[in-house]
Amino acid sequence: MIRGVPKTSSTSFHESLETRVERFVSGEIGCELDVEHVRSLVGDASNRAYYRLELRNGESRVLALYPSPFVPAELPFINVSELFRAVSLRVPRIDHVSGVEGIVLLEDLGDTLLQDVVSQATVEKKGTHYSEAVAIIAALQIKGEELRSDRYLPFRIAFDEAKFFDELDFFRAHFLCGLRGARLTVEEFSQLNEIFHALARSLADEPYALCHRDYHSRNIMVVKDELVVIDFQDARQGPRAYDLVSLMNDSYVDHEPDLVAEMVAILGGTVGADLSGEYDLAALQRNLKALGTFGFQIQQRKKEVYRRYLDRTLLLIRSNLARNTSWDRLRSILAGHIEELA
Repeated sequence: MIRGVPKTSSTSFHESLETRVERFVSGEIGCELDVEHVRSLVGDASNRAYYRLELRNGESRVLALYPSPFVPAELPFINVSELFRAVSLRVPRIDHVSGVEGIVLLEDLGDTLLQDVVSQATVEKKGTHYSEAVAIIAALQIKGEELRSDRYLPFRIAFDEAKFFDELDFFRAHFLCGLRGARLTVEEFSQLNEIFHALARSLADEPYALCHRDYHSRNIMVVKDELVVIDFQDARQGPRAYDLVSLMNDSYVDHEPDLVAEMVAILGGTVGADLSGEYDLAALQRNLKALGTFGFQIQQRKKEVYRRYLDRTLLLIRSNLARNTSWDRLRSILAGHIEELA
């Protein structure tokens, strides 16, 4: 047995995760590695499991276990990885794939997130990192348009009004009424529905571009001072300001208003558009969505770690609502149930 492999059952495969990892590292499925130790990694909110394979030669790899078999050519991670490489983005190298076993062997990028780096960086260095991160968004939008093809999954799927509304309704269910226990009146419920539909419709009407879809400081690794993009399998078409909002209205990192304004101006200047209005609209929707996700993770999955991000996200929403008086009715309803917005 390889030291460190946990004996946890897979949700979709009949054999344990330990057995799947053992069969992989033994070379049974066609990829021989001299593995000394296997370490379980803390994954994201997905249903994938990740392990660091430490080799006897001092190198390491990351093994991703999917909950069921897949067809490699149809796996979003592989398809989007190919697209992002064509855009000249730095993404994890894929060393081996076995769709039958539901595994992908990846380059080990280490453990340093952009979140970790900027939390300790000087103002100047932080600005440099975020300028580089915004340049990645610009490349996605400009080069992505040149590469538009049905060959790539992100050009076949897009945010729409229904998706934006569902995410806002998720906020209502899992944060407002769930975590915070709000008891909405019939009138408040009806008004929120009307506002959320209008917000979703307005956002869906904005000009679209290729989006990472979850582009924030925990999905950008820093490897030898280079930014490497991860967790991109849900890439799709979406509002031009969406990835910028994910990055600069980040629930995990505080940003100075001047830095946010600078990054909005940089992306707008690069793509030839004034993004300020689009930015606030996308920011309101995405921050409300984030609260819904946090509420769900805390209540349903008992992951208290997400509670630490509530205050920052609520402050972002409060500031946004204060800047936009057209959303006063929304602010009034929410403030009646969320004290941080009062």
